[in-house]
Amino acid sequence: MDLKSISQGLRKGLKVKPCGAVIVAAGTASRMGGIDKVMAPLEGEPMIVRTVRTFQNSDVISEIVIVTRPDLLETVAELCREMDKVRAVVTGGSSRQESVCNGLAALSPKMKLAAVQDGARPLISGELIDRVVRAAHTYGAAAPGIPVKDTVKIVTGGIVERTPDRNTLRAIQTPQVFDVDLLQGALEKAKVDGAEVTDDCSAVERLGMSVRIVDGEERNMKITTPLDLAVAKMLLEEQK
Repeated sequence: MDLKSISQGLRKGLKVKPCGAVIVAAGTASRMGGIDKVMAPLEGEPMIVRTVRTFQNSDVISEIVIVTRPDLLETVAELCREMDKVRAVVTGGSSRQESVCNGLAALSPKMKLAAVQDGARPLISGELIDRVVRAAHTYGAAAPGIPVKDTVKIVTGGIVERTPDRNTLRAIQTPQVFDVDLLQGALEKAKVDGAEVTDDCSAVERLGMSVRIVDGEERNMKITTPLDLAVAKMLLEEQK
């Protein structure tokens, strides 16, 4: 056994604070061309089931709350009925921020960390969940990120203002994991300020808090368009 394997084994033996997963699947899928991505089939089962199952099987996740649309409450609850970590299936709000808040409110008080996951990232691995939760246990806030491949331009009015150093850029994924009190306070502050944040890290960053970035995974893609869905199916087929 090599040193990396030994290190990983020792790390997994260390206990972390109780962590609840909030899986957000309440969007309208406006860019999916009429496909309901929450229920889109992947290897014979709905996408949301694949996402939830990975968290169900994770040793660092104690409970799960699924946030979805009102018309899918009963369906999602039935699909996940045999997953004993699923504590609740709740209705989302008018924005992603509200949906996350609804999910956090449904976690049990004993949860000290919250892992917020896009329901439309069905290829998430257990290893990535473990890595981010353990980072949040240590730093209070953590998220996975992958290097940006393309050159990024800051553009105003069709004119390039500047070109950031690509080596400093990361595309941020989920799960984004935080101390529960920190995330709730950050989202409430954003609401009071009328600030629209694009992810949960942004809300925490507004408070002046640092977020630890760990290595993400290329496969942990978000299904946003029909092309994304086709790529996900291809990746699963290759994995078989």
